[in-house]
Amino acid sequence: MNNKIEIFSQWYYIKNIDSIDSPALIIYAERVAENINTLKSMIDNVQRLRPQVKTNKTKEATLLMMEAGIKKFKCATIAEAEMLALTNVPDVLLAYQPVGPKLQRFITLIKKYPFTKFSCLTDNLSSAKKIASAAIENEIEIPVYIDINAGMNRTGILPVDNAVELYMACAKTNGIQPVGLHCYDGHIRASDFRQRTIECDNAFNELSLIQKKLIERSFPAPVIIAGGSPTFPIHAKRKDVECSPGTFIYWDKSYQDLYSEQNFATAALVISRIISLPDETKLCLDLGHKSISTENELHRRVYFLNAPELKFISQGEEHLVVEANAGHSYKIGDVLYGLPFNICATCALYDRVSTTENDEVTGEWKIIARDRKISV
Repeated sequence: MNNKIEIFSQWYYIKNIDSIDSPALIIYAERVAENINTLKSMIDNVQRLRPQVKTNKTKEATLLMMEAGIKKFKCATIAEAEMLALTNVPDVLLAYQPVGPKLQRFITLIKKYPFTKFSCLTDNLSSAKKIASAAIENEIEIPVYIDINAGMNRTGILPVDNAVELYMACAKTNGIQPVGLHCYDGHIRASDFRQRTIECDNAFNELSLIQKKLIERSFPAPVIIAGGSPTFPIHAKRKDVECSPGTFIYWDKSYQDLYSEQNFATAALVISRIISLPDETKLCLDLGHKSISTENELHRRVYFLNAPELKFISQGEEHLVVEANAGHSYKIGDVLYGLPFNICATCALYDRVSTTENDEVTGEWKIIARDRKISV
């Protein structure tokens, strides 16, 4: 292991790490603030930012963004929407089409937090009418964005003419008010920026055409909300488009490897300890399925910054077995600092995170929107 002088020359080492049990998720708050500033520097107007909070799910990270002038947000669940309302966010898009009991929860949310303007998505007239009917019953009007399928093929409407017809039908339906178009192009992930730009531009052409046709029909220009972190630098250059990156706030190993043109800092790590040495080369760590996102193959779940040579052997619910070189110097109790490949899904595994300041853990954030329900 490195000596003390070498250890504290690395940004991720924590001086009081012995006070933190493992596994744990650590947020480096100074780096979070740096990422927010980087985000703002990449766009001409902070009012065009509508970050997705599904990555952080915390009031504290939201407050940092609000203090930086960001006032509009996007989320994926009712709990995330309520977390934003509890943080006094003035404008919240539930980037989801509320169906079944979720629709009633959404109505309850709107009525409970009148300070916040809530909107949601729709991609078909039947669902739009159900949203409208629920709104009329509760004497409210709900702004809706038409969800456009740009090729991800999970939600959204296509082709162009169908989207235009749905927008027009919603405009004639009491209880809802169409205000814009929403498009998440999460399938566009090419590491080559030029290729990603070509694919993003091709997908965006559909949105532009829909907007143009609606303007020709005397509608006010619909607001366009587009993209995530991979396509953020591309959409940021489009006039009047609202951008919705989410992973930027913490970044992760996957995006660090893929998107080198974006200068975000990795700001969230999992810490793990060696708990056993089964034989002369194997190490057993306390980082199981319950502590790190596992949708990727085994060697692409976590990258140990201070032990990059380790080879992954197996993982269970509470254990991760890795292999070191013969003659290694690792000991039981050694701390490994792991950079997640998927920080969004990893955050959802923790109910709280420890936060650092000046190389020490000094605070804690509760991931209150990790749960599916806060109060509504």
